[in-house]
Amino acid sequence: MATPVIMPRQGQSVESCIISNWAKKVGDKVAEGDVLFTYETDKATFDEEAKVSGTLLATFFSEGDDVPCLTNVCVIGNPGESFAEFDPKGGSAAPKAAEPAPEAPKAEAAPAPAAPAKPAGPKSDANPVIMPRQGQSVESCIISKWNVKVGDTVKVGDVLFTYETDKATFDEESKFEGTVLAIFAKEGDDVPCLQNVAVIGKPGDGFAEFDPSGAPAAEAAPQAEAAAPAPKAEAAAPAPIRNAEGRHFVSPRARNFAARAGVNTDFVVGTGAEGRVMERDVREFIANGGNTTFAAADAAKAGMEGTAFAGKIGVADLTAKPAEAAKVAEPVKAAEPAKAAEPAAKAADYEDVKIPNIRKVISRSMHASLSTMAQLTLNASFDATNILEFRRQLKEVKDKLGLANVTINDIILYAVSRTILNYKDCNANFIEDGTVMRYFKNVHLGIAVDTPRGLMVPTLRDANLKSLNQISVEAKALATAAQSGTINPDDLKGGTFTVTNLGTMGIESFTPVINPPQTCILGVNTLQTRVKSEGGVLKSYQAMTLSLTFDHRALDGAPAARFLQELCKNLENFTMLLIK
Repeated sequence: MATPVIMPRQGQSVESCIISNWAKKVGDKVAEGDVLFTYETDKATFDEEAKVSGTLLATFFSEGDDVPCLTNVCVIGNPGESFAEFDPKGGSAAPKAAEPAPEAPKAEAAPAPAAPAKPAGPKSDANPVIMPRQGQSVESCIISKWNVKVGDTVKVGDVLFTYETDKATFDEESKFEGTVLAIFAKEGDDVPCLQNVAVIGKPGDGFAEFDPSGAPAAEAAPQAEAAAPAPKAEAAAPAPIRNAEGRHFVSPRARNFAARAGVNTDFVVGTGAEGRVMERDVREFIANGGNTTFAAADAAKAGMEGTAFAGKIGVADLTAKPAEAAKVAEPVKAAEPAKAAEPAAKAADYEDVKIPNIRKVISRSMHASLSTMAQLTLNASFDATNILEFRRQLKEVKDKLGLANVTINDIILYAVSRTILNYKDCNANFIEDGTVMRYFKNVHLGIAVDTPRGLMVPTLRDANLKSLNQISVEAKALATAAQSGTINPDDLKGGTFTVTNLGTMGIESFTPVINPPQTCILGVNTLQTRVKSEGGVLKSYQAMTLSLTFDHRALDGAPAARFLQELCKNLENFTMLLIK
């Protein structure tokens, strides 16, 4: 009797998992305990083992597919048994799954030289190492450091490389024991998630089948001798079939795969019905070296040669032709080696450094914030005598009472969490192109943190329900995780109001930029000594200024000013606020 295999649920919060690798293919014999496929959540990778013996009759998803938990992913049974009832796409999907089979001869008939390379693939016992996906929103990661090199022997658990997303840094540990046979990406390369980055196996094992640059195609090229470039040019000639509006059809699966791989589907020739671009077309396009990097995808033109990782068309290639023309023009002029060497020496006066992912994200976010919002900043100051005295008293007894080292910033976070609930427009998100205001019942405070990799804003959730001591402990834990690069990506979203403190750096006033889709952000400034009159006597005191930037599309100046005014009063009488 056929038995379905479902996608497991790894935790109550996990809704779906991504299949990263199939260890078996349809028709293979499987024994109980054999690994069927590898899948990953946004936090970890797992192997799914067979719980029954038999033959793998069908697989309903491919590598890279995001599969809902508890959905059937394959069927094990006896050859000839029916499995249509287990197909999550409906019984009618079973005949469709068989349709790609007739297309296989087409692929073999077109590139005849490539056919011999495929049979050699399955014989390899080597294991590919993929770029993990850290969160559903992460499309690619940057390799920041390789800890191994080709030829090194590794054990299970050894750190192979360090990689970073736009929010955090991670170490990738080896899941296999053996020798590093190949490395496909260099330090600094931006690699799409789930793409092979290395191969581990035994010395002599083949690994061409795992090369994301399409090594089999490259090996077949020499067999065609010098005539190889000409067929490539002819193969690139067919233009995609387009409709009356100048667009061509792309299947959803091909579009998703192309987005992950950084392929501009406008340059892909479709082989599906009515010229529709299928996933196999995108894969073939990548194998033929026609791929582009994410940054260059929109501006790439047909006929460009890629010099980026894996032969992709990169940003540098967008202007490659003019550069080549300049190089050709130089020899025509008089050869002046001595003079030509001088500009090269002067060029060392500067250094070009690749912008990290997090800087790109910060740049996009800040630009979007200032270009789409009507931002206005209000400044107000308050007498900080009460909070300074309160903090002094806390420092004297904190060890006896087992309290955290409460800072001025912690006190302000506490005051904000208690004050803002009276001003719902300040504790809200302005979303869906300005058509919806989302009001929150609790306060999720974003805390701006300066890290070695750039600005991060972890979220202190339900701050209004926490004590001052809890806020102090959790705020420090979030800041430490952000600065060390180990923070969970889920802790960097979901904020309803942000607090940023530059007062520790002596800043007297500044204009903080709102973190969209939030409606407000509070800037905390430094302490200043001021003078005021009390009973006709001049008296000095410590004052602190707060800078509130708000989105004038979401709320007006008066309610924003009232919130800032009440916040200042609560801070001036902080001990009374604690009693409420």
